[in-house]
Amino acid sequence: MKAKVNRQWRLAARPSGLIKESDFEWHEEPIPTLSKGQILIRNIYLSLDPANRNWLRDVQSYIPPVAIGDVMRGITIGVVEQSRHADFQTGDIVQGMLGWQDYAVTDGLGITRLPNDPALPLTAFLGLFGIIGPTAYFGLVDIGKPKPGETLVVSAAAGAVGSLVGQIGKIKGCRVIGIAGTDEKCRWITKKLGFDAAINYKTDSVGESLKAHCPDGIDLYFDNVGGEMMDAVLNLINVKARIVICGTISQSNTTEAVPGPYNFRNILTQRVRVEGFIVLDYVDQFQEAIEDLSRWLTEGKIQYRVDLLDGLENAPCAVNKLFDGSNKGKLIIKVSEEPSF
Repeated sequence: MKAKVNRQWRLAARPSGLIKESDFEWHEEPIPTLSKGQILIRNIYLSLDPANRNWLRDVQSYIPPVAIGDVMRGITIGVVEQSRHADFQTGDIVQGMLGWQDYAVTDGLGITRLPNDPALPLTAFLGLFGIIGPTAYFGLVDIGKPKPGETLVVSAAAGAVGSLVGQIGKIKGCRVIGIAGTDEKCRWITKKLGFDAAINYKTDSVGESLKAHCPDGIDLYFDNVGGEMMDAVLNLINVKARIVICGTISQSNTTEAVPGPYNFRNILTQRVRVEGFIVLDYVDQFQEAIEDLSRWLTEGKIQYRVDLLDGLENAPCAVNKLFDGSNKGKLIIKVSEEPSF
């Protein structure tokens, strides 16, 4: 094979506050020759997720932090360009944790072959399936256990996960209130996705708006944000309510310790169950989520959208769209062109 250059973003420093391009080093190196049992994958799409920021912290978590000098971790969709592995063929479309780079050489561990479905764009496997859909599905259905007639509040409701959570909540018979950061996002989740109401946290008082939209209190809160929004929800939390902790995006770029909820006592008095989760705990059950999400998509009961940006070189700056509220749906970087079959 003619030698190709692999462009990579490698971690150069632990970020303080928002991620900066200077926190990474742009590195170029030749693609190594494959050994027996290896495959060469050309990345096509790179998923940008709030978890990217957490992986840069040198703290104990559910997955080790990215080491200084390593290729930045990230989920990608790619195509097998060369294979010396019995289970993969040239041309296979695959997904895995292959990083912020053009090419990856792997032994196939953790690599999933994607189905060839002309009706589904490849970005659907990042925007609806892959990690995003199961996160929304298991977080709400398994941990939140929604019941018909309950009031569900979702923060970051126009994001990749939150927008799906609200729609699944409606399918399960809930009254759904979404919290988002722009009027356009609020219109999208109410007019297009079927949320019952939306709150613009940048222009509205979240606490007062929740009182208006949740006259009977809150039974279920799907939290992607943490911080002050959690306190506003706890003011109205019902007895035996459930709070699902999916993310704490409001604290992703803080440089000082953040105090806990001031209304923490309400968790006791209202006998609230609060539970965090990591979607990787559900890997063995992903097929259940994929089957339901696929059916709901076919039936027109669920929608998703992607925020697609071009160019691997833009990844360090683009990832901050997740934290300043400017992304619209699932944030994806296009690394290279899709193959033409």
